[in-house]
Amino acid sequence: MNQDNYFEEAYKMRNVLEEFLKARHKERKPSILGLREHIFTGSVSSLAWFMSNQETSFVTIGQRILANPLRVRFHYGHPDIFDRIFHLTRGGISKASKIINLSEDIFAGFNSTLRGGYVTHHEYIQVGKGRDVGMNQISAFEAKVANGNGEQTLSRDVTVLIVYVFLYGRLYMVMSGLEQEIIENATIHQSKALEEALATQSVFQLGLLLVLPMVMEIGLEKGFRTALGDFIIMQLQLASVFFTFQLGTKAHYYGRTILHGGSKYRATGRGFVVFHARFADNYRLYSRSHFVKGLELLILLVLYEVYGHSYRSSSLYMFITVSMWFLVGSWLFAPFVFNPSGFDWQKTVDDWTDWKRWMGNRGGIGINPNKSWESWWEEEQEHLKFTNIRGRLLEIILVFRFFIYQYGIVYHLDIAHHSKKILVYGLSWLVMLTGLLVLKMVSMGRRRFGTDFQLMFRILKALLFLGFLSVMTVLFVVCGLTISDLFAAILAFLPTGWAILLIGQAMRPVLKSLKFWDSIKELARGYEYIMGLVLFMPTAILSWFPFVSEFQTRLLFNQAFSRGLQISMILAGRKEKDITSPV
Repeated sequence: MNQDNYFEEAYKMRNVLEEFLKARHKERKPSILGLREHIFTGSVSSLAWFMSNQETSFVTIGQRILANPLRVRFHYGHPDIFDRIFHLTRGGISKASKIINLSEDIFAGFNSTLRGGYVTHHEYIQVGKGRDVGMNQISAFEAKVANGNGEQTLSRDVTVLIVYVFLYGRLYMVMSGLEQEIIENATIHQSKALEEALATQSVFQLGLLLVLPMVMEIGLEKGFRTALGDFIIMQLQLASVFFTFQLGTKAHYYGRTILHGGSKYRATGRGFVVFHARFADNYRLYSRSHFVKGLELLILLVLYEVYGHSYRSSSLYMFITVSMWFLVGSWLFAPFVFNPSGFDWQKTVDDWTDWKRWMGNRGGIGINPNKSWESWWEEEQEHLKFTNIRGRLLEIILVFRFFIYQYGIVYHLDIAHHSKKILVYGLSWLVMLTGLLVLKMVSMGRRRFGTDFQLMFRILKALLFLGFLSVMTVLFVVCGLTISDLFAAILAFLPTGWAILLIGQAMRPVLKSLKFWDSIKELARGYEYIMGLVLFMPTAILSWFPFVSEFQTRLLFNQAFSRGLQISMILAGRKEKDITSPV
């Protein structure tokens, strides 16, 4: 189904069909014949090459081992040949639910095996296959697969989850003073076993685990010298960045499906869509799956760098933390690194204009999410509209991790004067609520006075600004506030505000009845602006330098595409010049 083929391979079909007549495994006859695939889209770009190598290992050595000796190969995609009479007399192939049975191919394999058949794999015949070649296509495919996996099992992606467990555990030790007590107390013996274990897993955390099967398969087919050369070239073309990024895609959609269900099919197209994706498109696609989680881990790492001292004297300290910084960098910036013309200055300017327009447009019924941030934001919460009470409670419980930041940081501020009283934490909440109240006043003022009474709105903003300056002056002069306290307070209150926002989304029906939903929406808009600026600024800075775009094009894409991209840029410049020149 949906496969390419080759003339010489067609002559082998008679041999393949004879496999149905061979009884194996206690007189069972095969019910599904698995075939090898030849991926022919690997030369388009570096991403296409990565996926081609990964898919080649999956459809060869992976399927071979699953079929024999493990005998757990079911059915995963298009090339397999079904015994039609066997399946039509045993319930058919496709399942009824497009949500639960999203990965209906593997359910067909389940159905076939449970009803007395079994699945084989044959590599003396192959069919052609085109894999996804663009970053957004690949991520949509990985999201679809992860959603399907979430419907099949109730476990999580341990590789990514362990990073959160480690960093939040370190944050608790640092903020509670437990780490300092361990260091200063001479009676406590420090074991290096944890360091060594973390150093080992950090290698696999870099995405290398996903590369090993393809290296083995290339080595078996073309020789290990060629496999080693391909592996080195893949690393130079940032393969580890790509595979680490895809771990985030799988973990996000897998976890969301486990909590709330509701997986859905995501069309990828499988076309040659190697074109520039706008910043707004990348933001919509990866905001919740990668950017939010990447910024969360970034704040954790910054706090640990500022307040933690445990591993500073250890030779493994850099090795452990660098892998986590690499994970954060991959999740935040991989879509822009692998985006064609991602560092072209004119496209960067156009992307910023498009993103501001998208953020400012009003949503509503019938407004496409690609045209308005409000419509996209509403669509991003669809999984919460149809979830049950258990899903909402689990969502709120997970959100409580963001309150750890404020609770730990406020006691380390200079203005707290080393006080450990609960009053310090209470005052921090007073500051937080005051900030939210100010944002609410500005939002109400914009709606009521922004159009007809602009002078009143400007006076309101001026009064709020003067009040802010007065309060800050008193805090600096009288209370002993320092500049470092301001940066620490930002790291403390930003996660708290995000937690309030997520709890508000989980309790949407209640907040709508209390007329607080508009405030939640304005708070969300403010956070989206902050995240957008943090992500866009590095891209804009690199776009100032023309050699960055040239280097990216030559590194990530094949020679023909690079030459075509350069010609298109020249023609675009000439067209603009012809338009602006006087007649």
